[in-house]
Amino acid sequence: MGIMSLFGKKDINAGMVQFKEDTNAVLIDVRTPAEHMEKRIPGSINLPLDEIGKIKFKVTDLNRPIYLYCRSGNRSHSALGILQKLGYTNVHDIGGIIHYRGRTEGGPK
Repeated sequence: MGIMSLFGKKDINAGMVQFKEDTNAVLIDVRTPAEHMEKRIPGSINLPLDEIGKIKFKVTDLNRPIYLYCRSGNRSHSALGILQKLGYTNVHDIGGIIHYRGRTEGGPK
């Protein structure tokens, strides 16, 4: 099994380590804008699953590393399949923010 998987589950913490090691990578949160505003990983781009086709306006290089997350890992898994069908070759589903132990931002101030 790879670094991103343990018994078939994605490990967002390991995924973030990998993301941070790749200076050319982009981190995409596929949750709704409201969810993204409430709590997000700093530096992530919000591109909801139902708008994932708009990625071509944000990431034009089909080989650029893309790391996807959502709340629990379901939507990011769906987004992975869609992006692969669109021709993106270096896409990683890192799972859900509910398991993330790193710094987040957002929420009431």
